[in-house]
Amino acid sequence: MNRIAFTNVNIFDGTGADPYIGEILVEDNRITKVAKNGESVNTGGAHTIDGRGRFIMPGMTEAHTHFSWNDQPSLSAIQFMPPEEHILWCVRVAKRYLEMGFTSALGAAAAKARLDVVLRNAINAGEFPGPRYLAGSQEITTLGGLGDNTLPHLPFRELNFGEVVSGPEEVRRAARMFIKYGVDHLKINLSGEYIAGIPAEASPFSEEEIAMLASEAKRAGNRVAAHARSSESVKQCVRHGLELVFHASFADEEALDMLEANKDKHFVAPGIGWLVSTLYHAEKWGISQEVATKMGYARELEVASETLTKMHKRGIRILPGGDYGFAWMPHGTNARDLEYFVKYIGMTPKEALLSATQLGGELMMQPESIGKLAEGYYADIVLVDGNPLEDLKVLQDPTKISLVMKDGELIKSCYDMKAPEGAIHVTGGNEPMRDEGVKKAMHAEAH
Repeated sequence: MNRIAFTNVNIFDGTGADPYIGEILVEDNRITKVAKNGESVNTGGAHTIDGRGRFIMPGMTEAHTHFSWNDQPSLSAIQFMPPEEHILWCVRVAKRYLEMGFTSALGAAAAKARLDVVLRNAINAGEFPGPRYLAGSQEITTLGGLGDNTLPHLPFRELNFGEVVSGPEEVRRAARMFIKYGVDHLKINLSGEYIAGIPAEASPFSEEEIAMLASEAKRAGNRVAAHARSSESVKQCVRHGLELVFHASFADEEALDMLEANKDKHFVAPGIGWLVSTLYHAEKWGISQEVATKMGYARELEVASETLTKMHKRGIRILPGGDYGFAWMPHGTNARDLEYFVKYIGMTPKEALLSATQLGGELMMQPESIGKLAEGYYADIVLVDGNPLEDLKVLQDPTKISLVMKDGELIKSCYDMKAPEGAIHVTGGNEPMRDEGVKKAMHAEAH
């Protein structure tokens, strides 16, 4: 049996309790003991890591993940990557998430039909390192909707970003195709997006089309995720039982009432980082603050901040994540969302951390085994050089993510680990991540 003991650590256990100094024992892939109040774990036969008072927390969950978004400035540029290179990109990015402390992730849509499924299967088979992953479908969209990139003179389906449908029967066909491929959930674009030239408050799908998708998903035991910025699209999610609501910026009081009445069924991943980054950090790619404001993003950020603040006060589950993988918000900078949750939604730092840990276990449908540092839970553990409750920005710095463990396996470590018979140094994955995209984004955020 593989035994690893963490001693002298400041434990944020994901239950809502304040941090406390204690010890944690991991045996194989599970946490078997959490000691506090001066108690100790049995370190006999265990490799020991002295945390020297550092902050230790559950692995985080990214609730709106696009691994196949390849840090490009447009949807078309993302889609133009050939499939062979695209899956290799996904493999590299999955490792990047893991090294930044995200040990679980939910796929919000794949750029090509099977990318998410293939990546999930490879991670599960142990072929490549990556977070626990739930695979999404390609975006299901309607003619002229978000994700329909076809041109009159080039009507080639293979070049399209989304799976374009029109009418309930085409929705049925698309749903069954993705279910055949083995997705964990389906994704539908129920509203528009300013950057694509489609008003965010538009709601292009008919009730009959949405009902068909919900019916097919239910028959197969799948959940449904929805790009839903408009108020009507949020109401459609609740009416048809679409569990995963992305964005929800313009939800009115009726929509909020509906979500609150069904808050045990729905999760909201607002993608607030997309609004902030597109408004303030995209000038290098031709989207100045003035341009973004004209598009509608300044107004949406203002409205979304008010809407999500109300949502949080009503106890509706809000989780971090959303649309990272564009040039001005590259993969690996996802922890920005936690800072924005405090700044724009009014969460406390503790509430922001719980949204990424405890609520992540619920989102991943494993609330009794993911998202907390507790006996019997999977050993998904992050050791941080700094205290996120005092400064959430430490989670954005790859050099501050000192150790990452997923399922009992050390993925990244900057610590000496003492073996029962002597001291050895952890080898493999012990160097801090030095991804250029993350470093550039950190520099831009600082200035």
